[in-house]
Amino acid sequence: MRPIPVDFHIGPLLIHTYGIGLAITFYFAYRYYERRLRNNGYAFQWLQRSFLWIIGAAIVGARIVHIVANISYYIHNPGETIMIWHGGLSSYGGLAGAIPTGLYLKHRYAPEISYAKALDLLAPVLVSAWAMGRLLGPQLMINGGGRPTTAWYGLKYAGQIGYRIPVPLFQAAEDFVVFLILLRLERYFREHNAPNGALIGAAALLWDIPRFSDEYFWLAVPRLWDAVEAFSIVVIVISAIYLVFLFKNAARERAELPQIEPSEI
Repeated sequence: MRPIPVDFHIGPLLIHTYGIGLAITFYFAYRYYERRLRNNGYAFQWLQRSFLWIIGAAIVGARIVHIVANISYYIHNPGETIMIWHGGLSSYGGLAGAIPTGLYLKHRYAPEISYAKALDLLAPVLVSAWAMGRLLGPQLMINGGGRPTTAWYGLKYAGQIGYRIPVPLFQAAEDFVVFLILLRLERYFREHNAPNGALIGAAALLWDIPRFSDEYFWLAVPRLWDAVEAFSIVVIVISAIYLVFLFKNAARERAELPQIEPSEI
C-alpha cells in the first residue's frame, strides 16, 4: 500500500500530489536562490518579478522535449500531451526552457550580475532542488518507479505492476551528495580565485554522471538507446572540455600579468 496517494479530492476538485510536490520544489529553489544572491551582495529583487516566467518556461520546455522524445506515442495518444500529472517532464527540457529565460530576465533587470556569476550561484540551487524534486515529484506520481525488481528495497508505484526500483529515492540521495560536493567546491574555488563559471561546469559534470548511470541501469529500455542517456554523455563531455578550457585560459591570463618587482613597490 502506498503511504501517500498520487491524487485526492477536495470536494469536486482533483488534486495531484505530484503537482503539489513540484510547486514546493519550485518555491524552495526561488527562496534559496534569492538568499544566495542577497548573501553574496547582489541584487535579488529581480528574481521575484521573474520567477513565474522562469517556472512557466521550465514546464513548457520540459513537456515539449518529452513529447518530441516520445513522439510516436503521442501521435497515437494526442489527448495525453497535456497530462503532465502522469509524468513526462524532461529534465533537460526544463533546463533548456528555464535557464535561457532566467538569464534573459537577469540581463534585463540586473545587468550588473555577470552570466557566469549568476550561473555559479544557481548551481547548488539547481542540484538541491533536484534532490527535493525527486522526493516530492516522481516518487509520488503515476509510473514513478524504475525497472521491476525482487530486491528488498523495491516499492510499488501507481500504474506499474509489481515492485519497482525506487529510482526517485536513489536520485534524491545522489543529488544531495552532489549538492554537498558543490558547496565544498564553491569554498575551494573562492579561496583559490577560480574563474567565474567553474562551479556551474562542475555541477553539470557531477550531476550528469549519476544521471546517465541511473538511466542506463534502472530506467531506460533498451539500454544506450534512450535520449536521456545520449544527452547525458554529451553534457559530460562538453562540461569536461569546458572546465579544462576555463582553467587553462585563467592560468594563461595570470601568467600574462606583468610581474611587479620588489623595488617597484
